[in-house]
Amino acid sequence: MPVHFLDKIFSPKRIAVIGASDKRSSVGYSVLQNLIGTGYDGVVYPVNNKREAVQGVHAYPNIAALPHVPDLVIVCTPAATVLDLVHQCGRAGVGGMIILSAGFKEVGEAGRALEDQIRKAKSEYDLRIIGPNCLGVIAPHRKLNASFAASMPRPGSVALISQSGALCTSILDWAEKEGIGFSHFVSIGNMVDVGVADLIDYFANDLHTKSIVLYVESITEARSFMSAARAFTRTNPIVAFKSGRFTESAKAATSHTGAMAGADDVYDAAFKRAGIERAFEIDELFDTAELLARYDPPRGPRLAIVTNAGGPGVIATDALIARDGVLAKLSDDVIRKLDSHLPVYWSKENPVDILGDATADRFTETLRPILNDEQVDAVLVVLTPQAMTDPTAIAKAVVTVVKGSRKPVLAVWMGGAMVEEGDRILNAGGVATYPRPEHAVRAFMHLVAYGRNRKLLYETPQEMPIILPARSHNLNDLKTSSISRLGEDWKPPLTNLISRFLRRRSKQGQRVLSEADSKSILKRYGIPTTRTLIASSPRQAVRHANEVGYPVVLKIFSHDITHKTDVGGVMLNLLHDDDVRRGYAEILANAKRLAPDAEVAGVTVQPMFKRGHGVELILGTKQDPTFGSVIMVGTGGIAAECFGDRALELPPLNERLTWRMLESLKSWPLLQGYRGRPGVDMNQLIQTIIRFSYLVAESPEIKEFDINPLVATQNGIMALDARAVIDDDAASRPLRPYNHLAIRPYPEQYVRAAQLKDGRSIQLRPIRPEDEPMWQAMAAACSDESIHSRFRLLVRKPSHSIASRFCFIDYDREMAIVAEIEELGVRKIIGIGRLVADSDHDKAEYAVLVADQWQGQGLGSQLTNYCVEIGRSWGLKQIEAETDWDNRKMLATFKKAGFEITERSDGIVSLQRTLLPAESTSSEEDVSGNSVVE
Repeated sequence: MPVHFLDKIFSPKRIAVIGASDKRSSVGYSVLQNLIGTGYDGVVYPVNNKREAVQGVHAYPNIAALPHVPDLVIVCTPAATVLDLVHQCGRAGVGGMIILSAGFKEVGEAGRALEDQIRKAKSEYDLRIIGPNCLGVIAPHRKLNASFAASMPRPGSVALISQSGALCTSILDWAEKEGIGFSHFVSIGNMVDVGVADLIDYFANDLHTKSIVLYVESITEARSFMSAARAFTRTNPIVAFKSGRFTESAKAATSHTGAMAGADDVYDAAFKRAGIERAFEIDELFDTAELLARYDPPRGPRLAIVTNAGGPGVIATDALIARDGVLAKLSDDVIRKLDSHLPVYWSKENPVDILGDATADRFTETLRPILNDEQVDAVLVVLTPQAMTDPTAIAKAVVTVVKGSRKPVLAVWMGGAMVEEGDRILNAGGVATYPRPEHAVRAFMHLVAYGRNRKLLYETPQEMPIILPARSHNLNDLKTSSISRLGEDWKPPLTNLISRFLRRRSKQGQRVLSEADSKSILKRYGIPTTRTLIASSPRQAVRHANEVGYPVVLKIFSHDITHKTDVGGVMLNLLHDDDVRRGYAEILANAKRLAPDAEVAGVTVQPMFKRGHGVELILGTKQDPTFGSVIMVGTGGIAAECFGDRALELPPLNERLTWRMLESLKSWPLLQGYRGRPGVDMNQLIQTIIRFSYLVAESPEIKEFDINPLVATQNGIMALDARAVIDDDAASRPLRPYNHLAIRPYPEQYVRAAQLKDGRSIQLRPIRPEDEPMWQAMAAACSDESIHSRFRLLVRKPSHSIASRFCFIDYDREMAIVAEIEELGVRKIIGIGRLVADSDHDKAEYAVLVADQWQGQGLGSQLTNYCVEIGRSWGLKQIEAETDWDNRKMLATFKKAGFEITERSDGIVSLQRTLLPAESTSSEEDVSGNSVVE
């Protein structure tokens, strides 16, 4: 259902309140009172079949009796009445409903069943629903209070989305005290229809909303959530609080990864990947929200502290250092300026202690030079009310000084009644205030982290040629004579060999793959593994040992045993035939004693890998019930769970994301080289993790997969042990590609070969983040006229921030097709066509740029026609474009592709291509005609 339909909820002209009441203790009374008593200028219809008027307003017996169809209906009646009301509203043409009623899934199975019936009924109409079991919505800029909250917040720039109605009322009280305003205030309840992703997309197009605060208990529709959040956080912040962090999984983990990657860790990884800043305490959420509402992220973590008391300055410094902040080093020039007007006993450094008798003028003369210091990113002002202190006058002075400054300024007026007026003045003046220095520092570091994370997410990854073995029809056929670059010529089949293999094993009743089978899959993706042979007798074990060469390792071979060392199932460094015979017997005896119920088929025989100065890692994946496949890397070996040193990320991965995962590990110094020990081959390690990411992306049938240990050395990488667990449910039914991923991976199906008019070969393919250098080179080679025609402004040297906007895209809602050519071994981008869909995937904007040297080769038409074809496959109804009236070549290209002129204004021509329903391709097919259902 289109997101813009939410206008009927947040900007209604007519509202009906079903269950409106004169009884002061009822929800129906509060809702009607809020609507008619807070300045809402629309029409309000009370609906009550037992009264002629409610609160002095003429009432109606039902929806059908209303003089006009309302845009919004608010339901305050019991749960049992709601299903019929949904049908009544739908048949009448109502656009939006807010169901405040409780008594649904929160009360048990009967309530859940009723909720399912409502969801089904709603699907028959063009109707959007918020709730049930919610507080309602408030839109302060419209003076709309469609809730039973006790107060109306002031208008502001923060949109709050909460799954807890009770928390909403607490936030309203806090916001009133702190002077924080809201653009929208939404209690979403059980989300029978409108969810978090819908609201993020809606608020992204709202002029009043500059940031979003989320209180979530669980996320549904993870891909929609990630897509919406990533789009919003490109330009504006989201801060989230996730409750229920330590809920235990209902099923025991089968693998190391499952044991180490808890649900909360996955939420943490997802929030970071979406650019969301996370708070872990409610007051922390409030503090961070206040700062996000007032300031853009600072340039860095360098904080200057100005105080009239030494103790609070030290407290603030401790809190800053503990959170990896930086105490700003004031420039020599600023020190000289401060020395010239401060008392001789001031601190002479940061924190700047200007002494207990500091006046408003002294604060002013101190703050001005510090705010102008290039070595300072933000300022914290801490005041304690001493006998000679005037907190109110100093607050006024701080507001005056910081007005117009782009640097964040935070204030802590410590105390009670003496500082209340100063606190109020600071809040009214746009300065974020906090009760204690620790709170202010914590909020500041969240602001820093938000800016840093957003920057890291859009760092250009290094282009890495990932070499994979050639595909064949035999899992054991691992010839590498034919290799290709991942992401260019290599196109994985939608139903690939690994998936077929896993489905076959599942049908045979095998849920846990053997080490040998697991390693075979890894080798298929070019991940080095030790040779593994299965022996079902001592004699066979000896034969295999001689085949692979001494020394060897024996490991127990059993689908029932996850941790081999726990049952004495591993024998290392066996040098002779007799050692192998003894080892075989000992392993089986240990298993019989320590795991008597396990079925043991023998042992595996492997060459003993010489680890040298290698670092043992664990690399794995698990299927999270909310976000799908998650990849984990961490310190490995037998103590992997003990150390708990791990990093999680959502696939797909690239070089920068992988590097960031490794860099966050406690074992990072060992990977880099430590105390004379050499560092590991980072390129090979990163490539291995990216290969594993592709395996995970292509194989929805994998529930869990461990490589432990994965040994990294200065000479390369080796997987010594591996274990995969099959998801029997996924392996037994048809699946859409990448349905198990929260983020759409690189769309390989859109890669195709093409030719220019002169016969030269080119490749049309989706853009990648790694393309930024080629994108910048193309932009630099274009004339001013071409640049202006495409961007409506001159961008002679595009910055990274501009280039990243065009190269880092969400393939679920945007597509940029580049035309690439290779000349004398150098790859170049020579043209780009770009589709940007709206959040409903109804319409898309289209633009095309062809480098001047390559114009006249028919490239603009090829890119345009291909992007229209992709638009059809998305199910778009309309594609819109603009160009200059005097750009005759581009006009001809658009007309040839079926675009029609819709408007001419100030030399700009607007064009439109309508895609008829019969013309649209089924969403179950890609543009190559390949079915995406197995």
